[in-house]
Amino acid sequence: MSKVNNEGEKQTYNFLHREIEKDLQENTYSRDICTRFPPEPNGYLHLGSAYAINISYTVAQKYDGSFNLRFDDTNPLKEKQEFVDAIIEDIKWAGFTPDKILYGSDYFEKIYDYAVQLIQKGKAYVCELDAEQMREYRGTLTEPGKNSPYRDRSIEENLDLFHRMKNGEFKEGSRVLRAKIDMSSPNIVMRDPVIYRILKASHYRTKDKWCIYPMYDFAHPLQDSIEGITHSMCSMEFKNNREVYNWFLEQLGIPEPPKQREFGRFNLTGVVTSKRYLRQLVSENHVDGWDDPRLPTLKGLRRRGFTPESIHKFLGEVGIAKNQSTVDISMLENCLREDLKPKVNAVMAVLNPLKVVITNYPENQAEELEVQNNPNPELGVRKIPFGREVYIEREDFMENPIKGFKRLSPGEEVRLKGAYFIKCNEIVNDENGEVVELRCTYDPETKSGSGFKARKPKGTIHWVSKKHGIKADVHLYDRLLTDDDLLNEEGKSWEDIINPKSFVKLQECIVEPTLKNATLEDKFQFLRHGYFTVDTKYSTNEKLVFNRIVPLKDPWKKGKKKK
Repeated sequence: MSKVNNEGEKQTYNFLHREIEKDLQENTYSRDICTRFPPEPNGYLHLGSAYAINISYTVAQKYDGSFNLRFDDTNPLKEKQEFVDAIIEDIKWAGFTPDKILYGSDYFEKIYDYAVQLIQKGKAYVCELDAEQMREYRGTLTEPGKNSPYRDRSIEENLDLFHRMKNGEFKEGSRVLRAKIDMSSPNIVMRDPVIYRILKASHYRTKDKWCIYPMYDFAHPLQDSIEGITHSMCSMEFKNNREVYNWFLEQLGIPEPPKQREFGRFNLTGVVTSKRYLRQLVSENHVDGWDDPRLPTLKGLRRRGFTPESIHKFLGEVGIAKNQSTVDISMLENCLREDLKPKVNAVMAVLNPLKVVITNYPENQAEELEVQNNPNPELGVRKIPFGREVYIEREDFMENPIKGFKRLSPGEEVRLKGAYFIKCNEIVNDENGEVVELRCTYDPETKSGSGFKARKPKGTIHWVSKKHGIKADVHLYDRLLTDDDLLNEEGKSWEDIINPKSFVKLQECIVEPTLKNATLEDKFQFLRHGYFTVDTKYSTNEKLVFNRIVPLKDPWKKGKKKK
């Protein structure tokens, strides 16, 4: 029997833990605690999935139990091996390593036998009402349903018809197998639910072996019982289904049946977590596939640059609620900042370059300057080249500076990060009057680290050597939706809802040469710009592409974007 993990006292304690510990104290189960995550392989995992996985996974860990990944693959019309492979990859990347990987389709024979048992007990019947008639017979929330005219067929007739359904004798939609429960039940789910339907479609695993498939509400609790699941945890939307799950388990005499326990659904501001909406965004090409960095899919979060550690920290801070909750995405972004800040190199990258010529620096000279990788001394130092021509950010120069501007302007002096003081002496404009080059002088006595303190510059700006810098593209991502509430308004198109600045592509950026050997998913802090990662989709041997994961600070404070 599972024992309460002493280390669990240090973990977040919640209402689910209380119920599980009660079962442990009462010896409800003669087997160890076992939980599961049962995704349908008809899409990709997202952050809401990670929330649900984390609940079951941490329970198994806390009580020395086991955790299964089971594919609830009972609908051949929507399921693909592509989704299975992606889910397995994502769940392992996120750090939720399952003890077993299982498939509901492996239990088709067993579930069919369970259906036969219900028929033999007089608890299921073959019904020939069409979908519209079935809706009419079901009743409403305020009115009871009425019995199907086929409800009182004999056990022998039902067994024969169900066997013939399995053998493919009937057309799709012509017959279903229904549980015989109570058409007057106040819970509509209990009004003789369909438990098998005819689908003459090839299954991605069982191929054409079956032409009838169990409905989710029938298969789900039986799959749990077959695997020895003790606690079946799911979101609150399935609470009404608990009654029918328990009815199936009771009628079939399942010993020590799994207990379903519900938690509140999880939503996140600024993104879409509905699988239906995600599929629509992808299929209609509003986004760059399931791994678009603006999506909350685990594929998208990974490509964006989020780490498993930051996701776990976020899920720990969110906790578990009994009711539906909405969490601001800034909490997730801040968890990422906290995770990366002490771990990654702070490097220099110029996203909108402006050329600077240091006129009193020797033309053919170059030197290597030693700079700190991170305030964390454990990350050490690196050397970067410095020469006569460098690039700075265009926004770091102002020809007619406004009050409080502390960067470069005519006649003023700034420090180049890790290098020297420079002073702007001359501005070069093109035929349109745009500034295209600055001519400056440097003070060789002001080398960083030399201890020079004779005067203090207005500010410090970053730079990259023109001769040694590497060209790169930079993708700036922001929140996908302008307003979450617009999703629920009728007549709104995706064009009305998607933030037009959620993806900005910058080309011909310049990054310091130490990034030349950066590999896919490597992460850095670009000084003053935020945290970035090497994009896994568009980076090539010829050109690096960096995705901004998050800015250094949250620009969406108090619900409004800063201008």
